[in-house]
Amino acid sequence: MKEKVSCSKILKLMGNRFEFTVVAEDQIKGDEAINAAIIEVQRIEALLSTFKEDSQTNLINQHAGIKPVKVDEEVIQLIQRSLKISALTQGAFDITYGSIDTSLWNFDINMTTLPDAETALQSVDLINYQNVVINQSKSTVLLKNKGMRIGFGGIGKGYAADRARQILKSKGIESGIVNAAGDLITWGTQLNGKPWTVGIADPDERTKPFSAMNMSNAAIATSGNYEKYATINGKRYSHTIDPKTGLPVSGIKSVSILCQSAELADALATPVTVMGVKVGLDLINQLQHVACVIIDDAGEIYTSKNINIK
Repeated sequence: MKEKVSCSKILKLMGNRFEFTVVAEDQIKGDEAINAAIIEVQRIEALLSTFKEDSQTNLINQHAGIKPVKVDEEVIQLIQRSLKISALTQGAFDITYGSIDTSLWNFDINMTTLPDAETALQSVDLINYQNVVINQSKSTVLLKNKGMRIGFGGIGKGYAADRARQILKSKGIESGIVNAAGDLITWGTQLNGKPWTVGIADPDERTKPFSAMNMSNAAIATSGNYEKYATINGKRYSHTIDPKTGLPVSGIKSVSILCQSAELADALATPVTVMGVKVGLDLINQLQHVACVIIDDAGEIYTSKNINIK
């Protein structure tokens, strides 16, 4: 029997670092499969990116408060799944966050004060997932109010990772890992037959994982305030904004979600950060086949009921 080989490729897609690793019959087949997966991610980026003038997301945003826009069934379905997560998290996850005034938030060393509560509240005035109107039979989306904007920053990378895995599997790849800037999905086993080992980043030392777990046929996504944050009066504020108040959240350094799909893991990581340790854990404990690890600002580790970390 011919020895299998491991092939991998790293490149920038959707504005992020994507890494594809597959176990294939030979280098040529591995590379061909990875290239097909890359083309799929590029296709999704063209649909969803707010940086591409002619993307369907931008078309929806340009016609906010004016008229419904006809989009692909795939976009409708992704929006519907997003709205379900908004309902589940009571608005802590919301794709209409696109209207937020980024001039209030630059999260760099120059940021020394928080905007006052009223200004912050006004900045999130247009954020409300309930104002996204879908007409299934006509395949249209309408944002009710002018100035509303949607964005898939909280779910798009996970969706792309799931789709990349589907493409790779359809090309006969039985084992692999797709890492979309920390939203990661695995299937099968490594070349040596062992499960893939995935590290959860230590929020205080990015290069060192604080815990590693063996996983196969599962996904993990981590949302942390260690990449972008501002320290004001000795308190660390993450770049995650609470859609209800317009103010940055504090109290949690990182949230890692484990489940079957990278899209769901990606979409749940941010709202758990917004909800806080207790409410976030309560939510995850009610969901089947979803687990989470939370590290708070003091470095305490909390886990959902269905997980043990080493």
